[in-house]
Amino acid sequence: MLERGIREKARGLGFSACRYTHAEPPGAAAHFRDWLRRGYQGGMSYLERTAPKRCDPRLVLDSVQSLVLVSLDYAAPERTGAGLRLEGEHSGAGRPSWTGYVAAYARYRDYHQIMGEKLQALADFLCVQAGPKIRALWYVDTGPLLERDLAQRAGLGFAGKHTNLIRPDAGNYFFLGAILTNARLTPDVPERSRCGRCERCLAACPTGAIRAPYVLDARRCLSYLTIEWKGAIPEEYRTCLGTRIFGCDDCLTVCPWNRFARESQVLGEQARSDLRAPDLVDLLRLGEGDFRVRFGHTPLARLKRWGLLRNVCVALGNVADERVLPLLAETMRGAEPLVAEHARWAIRQIESRRSR
Repeated sequence: MLERGIREKARGLGFSACRYTHAEPPGAAAHFRDWLRRGYQGGMSYLERTAPKRCDPRLVLDSVQSLVLVSLDYAAPERTGAGLRLEGEHSGAGRPSWTGYVAAYARYRDYHQIMGEKLQALADFLCVQAGPKIRALWYVDTGPLLERDLAQRAGLGFAGKHTNLIRPDAGNYFFLGAILTNARLTPDVPERSRCGRCERCLAACPTGAIRAPYVLDARRCLSYLTIEWKGAIPEEYRTCLGTRIFGCDDCLTVCPWNRFARESQVLGEQARSDLRAPDLVDLLRLGEGDFRVRFGHTPLARLKRWGLLRNVCVALGNVADERVLPLLAETMRGAEPLVAEHARWAIRQIESRRSR
């Protein structure tokens, strides 16, 4: 049976779940269009440009009949929340150490590369097993698909009130991948919502970005502001960042379904220990070449150096220790205007606290 063979192959590649659904438009398409109309996508204009395809997989691949949805677990973070942190008093030769927070999913080699290699192998297997006329097109988070909604219809998990997918057997901490194919695969039974009355994720969001259950305003989301947004971080949200420099796990971390989360077996070898608690002062001193060498094959490469420095300046402003003032002043003088503005804000933050 083709479906069984694909699942066995997926399991052998390290995927934690593999489910199937048909290629009809997802039921959440109308909700997605309304979300766009409200402007909740912020500066992610590509979502508007690709909206027709996202609302109908049949526009993505001619003659598509089925979709294969897979997940790959990653390790859960060690702590709850991602606010202001001062971890340890010193690092190195008596130097104070202030550490930044990197979202748990980004503490590995770039997941697009890891999952892409595995999805290509699974797609190749599908085509060989299903016959010479079979086509397959795969995506990891970059294709014009509503993967979360397709995955719920395939029975892989359900959309939580924080708008992320939850697997009842694994919680929040996994990546999603999709394969579109013209092979006919028997659809799995959709998963039902299991959030019940729980609204811990709404209460945990530092900026109130989850406007209502299942409604996220990306313009307030700290993950969006630290990763996707390319401009100045709005001042009203800067103190909310704490020491976050890439993403925010708060709404995921508080989810009670994480009691079933598992440590990643596949991604263990790809872990980057230097991203668990990176030193903010060291990061602010990174040159362009050093940035590319250190982060070139991680999700942080997406920020580019200026984006990382922007975030680090805000984090140091929130730490509010006078000993970083000289470094921030040096950064302000020599950096791009956007970084300089955030360094200037950080200096003001520190000096205002000193005067109290």
